[in-house]
Amino acid sequence: MPNSIDARVEFSFKGEDYLCSATLNLDELLQQHDDLPVIHELLAQKHGIDTYSYLFEVMLVADIEFSNPQGLALRYMKDGEFDFVALDDDWARNKALMQVRLIAAADADITDLEQHPALQRALLAAYNSGKKV
Repeated sequence: MPNSIDARVEFSFKGEDYLCSATLNLDELLQQHDDLPVIHELLAQKHGIDTYSYLFEVMLVADIEFSNPQGLALRYMKDGEFDFVALDDDWARNKALMQVRLIAAADADITDLEQHPALQRALLAAYNSGKKV
């Protein structure tokens, strides 16, 4: 099952109406970017809108509507609103956990890091500290 959601934004500029929409593959987005990209920018790029234009500036003030959540996206859709911040935070946390589990298994022969909470916290702190450098 794909982890995806449909995004659309409608706006007007110089008497013309615009509708930009796309199905966002969340797995691809989160794997390709360290931080979640600005959805307005993704929609603009998919529709050939220059992100340094007045058209894009008008687009930025329009609200994006989300619909049709699939897979993982269902967890983050509440009352018609999609919580990209929570998704991004959870993705980053899970990505870090996966990396430190690999390190613990390879370097300390620990296959269940949950049994070593102090080591897990230390490895996560080191991982997160290294990302800030």
